[in-house]
Amino acid sequence: MVVLKGVPALLSPELLYALARMGHGDEIGLGIPKLLEALLKLLPLDSPAVVMKLVPSDQERGLRTTVWEDYEFLLLQAGYTSTLAKIERFQFYERAKKAFAVVATGEPELYGSIILRKGTIALGSQFEPWCRLL
Repeated sequence: MVVLKGVPALLSPELLYALARMGHGDEIGLGIPKLLEALLKLLPLDSPAVVMKLVPSDQERGLRTTVWEDYEFLLLQAGYTSTLAKIERFQFYERAKKAFAVVATGEPELYGSIILRKGTIALGSQFEPWCRLL
């Protein structure tokens, strides 16, 4: 359990350590909307989040991916206008293999895995209050 003010309890010390070690452009793969919501409070994104595109048989039978709706809502709520990119299954697997970290969540929803690419924070906005004091 994380006992720091402002840090969502869902983020374990190990996950916080992985986030702190990530560099610009590194990727992390995860599932579960509540964890995504917590991560978006700490992790700036560099590009749209990535999910696996439905395989043809799931497209043909009209499978609904309600978890994507949750992800899109959370991303929009966090201020991202470009929300989800969908890539072919084997491209997704290859990209996940190269991710900086993979978070095993036990997400039961089909197509619930998501890849996030770490972005940067503009230094001016982060340090502006401190610069005024100098």
